Amino acid sequence: MTNIDLSSGPPETILPPVRPEIDQALTAAIALATDDEKRAAVAAIVAAQPRYMDGWARLGELGRDTIEQYAAFRVGYHRGLDTLRQNGWRGSGYVRWEHETNRGFLRALAGLERTAREIGETDEEERCRLFLLQLDPTWSPDNLND
Repeated sequence: MTNIDLSSGPPETILPPVRPEIDQALTAAIALATDDEKRAAVAAIVAAQPRYMDGWARLGELGRDTIEQYAAFRVGYHRGLDTLRQNGWRGSGYVRWEHETNRGFLRALAGLERTAREIGETDEEERCRLFLLQLDPTWSPDNLND
């Protein structure tokens, strides 16, 4: 007879950190004086590091309008799915906010949810909302204030 451990729950994926200089460049870009300067600096970072999910999420936050935001969040979301799969995620299991390295993906997904709502894409909004809760059952939009 084989014992099955039911207490361990779904698997959890924790994304690996990016090189520190990439995060440092993003921090410096976000600290610039104007939104135009911030947006240009963040865009340069994601152009050089197109798999950098937090860069895409931050670019979405800096978008000049809802559609520009939506586009950046969608890229961050899809880049995030690719990165999750490359790191062992198989379409289910936790990707929790408590792990700093997961935040870029979750920030992009939350941004996609918000902008989908703003453009009236309610089915996409609902999919994103449910996905966030499946990935992190403790998810709250307040997390974005961290």
